[in-house]
Amino acid sequence: MERQVLVVDDEPQIRAVLRAYLEADGFSVTEAGTGGDALRLVRSEGPSLVLLDVRLPDVDGIEVLRTLRQESQVPVILVTARSEEVDKLVGLGVGADDYVTKPFSPREIVARAKAVLRRAPRDAATTGDASPSRRAVAVLAFEGLSIDEDRREVHRRGVPVELSALEFDLLAAMARSPGRVFSRGQLLEQVWGYDFFGDERVVDVHVRNMRRALGDDAADPRVIGTVRGVGYRFLPDVLEGAS
Repeated sequence: MERQVLVVDDEPQIRAVLRAYLEADGFSVTEAGTGGDALRLVRSEGPSLVLLDVRLPDVDGIEVLRTLRQESQVPVILVTARSEEVDKLVGLGVGADDYVTKPFSPREIVARAKAVLRRAPRDAATTGDASPSRRAVAVLAFEGLSIDEDRREVHRRGVPVELSALEFDLLAAMARSPGRVFSRGQLLEQVWGYDFFGDERVVDVHVRNMRRALGDDAADPRVIGTVRGVGYRFLPDVLEGAS
């Protein structure tokens, strides 16, 4: 199935370059030069992915993302200038799935787009042997928490938990190995799915988002524990596995 990318940047030359590389790799591309146009196109076109520049002439990209997250879980890759560290971390906290910094390689953009879309839920009809009758049910069940990997659903004490695609994959990756300590680098390798050259603190931001969604307290964790100086682990000593 053809996947559509909305490229949002106020510089036509950048949009043209990204369009050329994305279309050469089989993507369909729509363009927007302002935040207002981006919101309108997301609502009318329903793209598979949004590539969103932070610095836009009308509405700041962070505000565009904030509005999108009130309406949609469409995957978003944020584009920032190299010096805008605060924008990266704020954007991830608001709900961006990934970020890249300018100047960037168009090939890197394509690789990241593919990685983000691999994490996004897909219709079972597009995944070949993915019919329920031909695979095992992939549900990770714990006391008070269930993670359904086929449906990509999480329930905490019977209540649905809203996670982004990346946050779901982070949680599932840790829950598959309860008690194992994962470094940030290991989580980046497992979940992002490509060589990551950015700030490893992106993991911290997404873990913070997960904890908030799960009602977990970093000071007294019940789901995700912090191992200082190393990384994170899923807590089997609190959430005992159910058979």
